[in-house]
Amino acid sequence: MAEGERQAPPDSSEETPPATQNFIIPKKEIHTVPDMGKWKRSQAYADYIGFILTLNEGVKGKKLTLEYKVSERWDFLCSSSLRPLVTGWPSCLLPQAIEKLVALLNTLDRWIDETPPVDQPSRFGNKAYRTWYAKLDEEAENLVATVVPPSLAAAVPEVAVYLKEAVGNSTRIDYGTGHEAAFAAFLCCLCKIGVLRVDDQVAIVFKVFDRYLEVMRKLQKTYRMEPAGSQGVWGLDDFQFLPFIWGSSQLIDHPYLEPRHFVDEKAVNENHKDYMFLECILFITEMKTGPFAEHSNQLWNISAVPSWSKVNQGLIRMYKAECLEKFPVIQHFKFGSLLPIHPVTSG
Repeated sequence: MAEGERQAPPDSSEETPPATQNFIIPKKEIHTVPDMGKWKRSQAYADYIGFILTLNEGVKGKKLTLEYKVSERWDFLCSSSLRPLVTGWPSCLLPQAIEKLVALLNTLDRWIDETPPVDQPSRFGNKAYRTWYAKLDEEAENLVATVVPPSLAAAVPEVAVYLKEAVGNSTRIDYGTGHEAAFAAFLCCLCKIGVLRVDDQVAIVFKVFDRYLEVMRKLQKTYRMEPAGSQGVWGLDDFQFLPFIWGSSQLIDHPYLEPRHFVDEKAVNENHKDYMFLECILFITEMKTGPFAEHSNQLWNISAVPSWSKVNQGLIRMYKAECLEKFPVIQHFKFGSLLPIHPVTSG
């Protein structure tokens, strides 16, 4: 494994952040290719990739259908940057955050049903998506306020920006890995203010992120959204990346499913409800026609890798190189007080 791909959280004895926080509206900071250096040195990058890898470790070897518990206690070990910034929120409220996030996503799903596609000459990019998005744009802060306790109301405008960025672009009617990253950033911010906890990592992926994927797939199909910045046959997937990372972690040390099995239709049909990776493969085969090796060449090549551990390591490297280090993706990322552009502070 390349250096830095399995990062242990910093010593939890580090000083806890202050109980007050000046929240700000996130904005773009990466305007030119040379600005990418600022991003890779930033606290935001360190916190974001740390969050992704923490979740990757948390779901290792676990099924989507696993019975799991959400957080029950307030004290927990985590890197200082992911500790709650506000203390004193009753622990009995914590598990509700997962259910409230699912309810938020259910609302977005219902709005799709209430906003059917319109008749138009163009096959792709149905303009009804803009009507759907306008409702989210208007209601985002109210939706986030249902998840965040009143004591953290000041955080709502900052966190809500990431939710609005996570569902596609209303001008181009497209969706891609940058939008997916915004949803992961949204979840990371909720962790940083204490609404979610690292103890909830399995539920964050299996309940919240998986429901998000369902809603995004429904958006993509209903409004025939274009892939944002797609590399076509040479890309991993037109729309997503993170479920392949976390999905491959789920399958590490599986007793019989190997990477070669995900191109086997029978294996996918029998196991997709348990594994996020196979859910992704099923969606691809539903949306695309022709031989798998032709329409999804990168994934076809990955099926020849001998172990899920190596697949997982390779996908993390690929995610950094093809998404997090690509200007066309990161130029749209927004930075605030929770995911700041300033360089990593030494602990």
